[in-house]
Amino acid sequence: MAKRNTLFIRIVEGKNLPIKDMTATIWKTLSPFWGEEYNVHLPPSFHTISFHVLDEDSLSRDDVIGKVSINKEALAAKPQGLDGWVNLTEIDPDEEVQGEIHLQISVLGDVPRILRCQVLEARDLAKKDRNGASDPFVRVRYNGKTHESAVVKKSCYPRWNESFEFELDDAPLDTPLSVEVWDWDLVSKNDFLGKVLFNIHRLQSAHQEEGWFRLVPDKPKHSQHEGTLGSLRLQLRLRDETVLPSGHYQPLTELLCQSVGPHLNGNWPDLIMLIDETTTAESRQEVASNLVKLFLGQGLAKEFLDVLFKLELDKTSEPNTLFRSNSLASKSMESFLKVAGMQYLHRLLGPLINRIFEEKKYVELDPNKVELKEAGCTGLHRVHTEAEVIQQSTSLLQSYLSELLHAIVQSASYCPVALCQAFQQLYQCVNKRFPEPEYRKVKFIAVTSFLCLRFISPAIMSPKLFHLREKHADARTSRTLLLLAKAIQTIGNLDTLTCCSKEPWMGPLQPAIQLGITQLKDFISRLVSCDNSEDLGLQQRMSLQCGSMEKEGFILLHKTKDKSMLMTSPFKKYYVTLSKDTLSYARTQHSKKSSFISLPRIRAVEKVEEKSFGSANVMQIISSRDNGLVETLYLDCKSVNELNQWLSALRKACSHNTDTMSSYHPGIYKGDRWSCCHQKDKADPGCDKTKHGVTLQEWYDPLDPDLESQLIYRHLIGVRQAMRKKYQEMIKPEEEDDRETLEGEKKLDGVTRLFSVLQDLQNSHTAVEEEEERLKNRNFLLELQT
Repeated sequence: MAKRNTLFIRIVEGKNLPIKDMTATIWKTLSPFWGEEYNVHLPPSFHTISFHVLDEDSLSRDDVIGKVSINKEALAAKPQGLDGWVNLTEIDPDEEVQGEIHLQISVLGDVPRILRCQVLEARDLAKKDRNGASDPFVRVRYNGKTHESAVVKKSCYPRWNESFEFELDDAPLDTPLSVEVWDWDLVSKNDFLGKVLFNIHRLQSAHQEEGWFRLVPDKPKHSQHEGTLGSLRLQLRLRDETVLPSGHYQPLTELLCQSVGPHLNGNWPDLIMLIDETTTAESRQEVASNLVKLFLGQGLAKEFLDVLFKLELDKTSEPNTLFRSNSLASKSMESFLKVAGMQYLHRLLGPLINRIFEEKKYVELDPNKVELKEAGCTGLHRVHTEAEVIQQSTSLLQSYLSELLHAIVQSASYCPVALCQAFQQLYQCVNKRFPEPEYRKVKFIAVTSFLCLRFISPAIMSPKLFHLREKHADARTSRTLLLLAKAIQTIGNLDTLTCCSKEPWMGPLQPAIQLGITQLKDFISRLVSCDNSEDLGLQQRMSLQCGSMEKEGFILLHKTKDKSMLMTSPFKKYYVTLSKDTLSYARTQHSKKSSFISLPRIRAVEKVEEKSFGSANVMQIISSRDNGLVETLYLDCKSVNELNQWLSALRKACSHNTDTMSSYHPGIYKGDRWSCCHQKDKADPGCDKTKHGVTLQEWYDPLDPDLESQLIYRHLIGVRQAMRKKYQEMIKPEEEDDRETLEGEKKLDGVTRLFSVLQDLQNSHTAVEEEEERLKNRNFLLELQT
């Protein structure tokens, strides 16, 4: 059994943001659009998610605009997710607290009774000073009396080991014990780092309690800027799932696999049809993604998509609307392309997207949007005319479009077999439903509606969302990408007349588009006629695609052995490759690997404090060698995004390691002590908790069949009553007498078994929840905080 906390995040857009730069244009600054999505795996102990909005500055430190904070309770109260606008608030230093403090609180003696508070240590405190650390001390208050600890200089992981005592007999019963942590400043006002309040009346029955307690902010203050910093539109959904052992999900998986078998053509409704009919528009994308991953893991993705294609075709009478809605079939095929075809997409579009980003040419075909100043000058400083700009833009777009079409045609030789099989099945099903010669183009449009309109074109318009680029395009490049995407959409629709009638300024591209239609039809004909007899099997292909090469790229490295003093040599640039079994690095991409780290030997993958190397994007890989000694490899990443991607990829690759560390040092051993907690013992076990479970969900992640089964179960439980009702409606009265047929018995048995399996899974979850509640009630530490 395992707990999985997954937070889906979609940062949609902002509005009414204040202008920080004098040169910023209003449309770009006040109402930005991001549309970025993230799936973050979080530990069960997380309590708040915050979004900080900043104004990027290439010359100085980025300007902070404001923040949005949402706690775990608010997310858990909305199982279907939050979607709406949230006002940005001013960042109050007294509210920016983090970390935990280790305390031992006890009641001693009878008369007089003494309250003793032993302050042991703290970890992960907020960084308040410019050196990337703080100078923390503790202030303990009770019944009007105050004690203070010593100041620990330059540390976010201080250790005090000090005790403070108070008399209990003279204090009212409801007097709380307050433990505050502050950052000491010589000149300015001390900075608040957080506090913990205890109910002493409850403590007296236990006599002594010890543990780590989360620091919380002081009472929030009213901001004078409230409502004036703009707002952020967010879509958030927290999945707090208890994943049972694999055996619990086997009956559900077997039922779903049987539902895509060859017995679909009877009169009785099957499971996939029921799921299709009862899935709402809001949950359709998630359900489709989970089903696709489950069937990919079972090697039945082609059969699953085939069932959905036939269900969609049975409901469609007008070919022009085929697969144009957001049905379960459309969403499933779209998810399938993203899961099974992302490497193909990167190979197909990568070179062209990089060329467009690097050239940054001004491209515009619409006369109403041509800006002559943006187009630059010709010889002798003469400004381009509008006709020259459009002619030059046409030539550039034709060049880009020609390169793209050539890449698409050539991709028939390396298109994944899984995609070829899916497109082949789609092509044949549509051709059977809408045969020639009356419907000559429909079978081609069915394929292009997914390949061009739902896969290639969105990736061209938003390359960052498809991991083709690290950053969004600027305004000029975005317009070029949009025009290219329009052209490929027109080619995908196999119709130049409609486009030219709606947007006549696209007319100059018509010859190139017409040629592209011919090339695309030839490509599809080759794609759907390929021989797939030597297929490795979808499950094996997916494991090869997802596991053979997880991540690679140039990065700065620094190596130290036995946690000894750092060498004086600086970081050096290496090409790092993370494969299924090893982490290796060499001076160039194609040179022989100079060093290897076996993944099972990795004990921790964690961040490093900014003050250690003067960079906020350094991580460390702690591993053991053959002789049992420990070595640490430091990686200096280019950005926080690259840092998080490497952290996530390495943690997932080492998720099954057994000899992992529960604590580590976020600093470095320099001189005669650790820079984080100032401990002098090199072998000190560590001053902060490791964060093995904090990862990002990526398209190249290995399949997780138990998690997908759990998510499908959770959805089916939610629509169980709707499925019962729909099942009764789909059974015709005259068919009641035909239940004795073998096929009818299988159909009825399958649907009945589904509800029985769901009930069994629900009973298993109930038993687990009752056990967790029983253990929770035994934890007295939770009752100490007020």
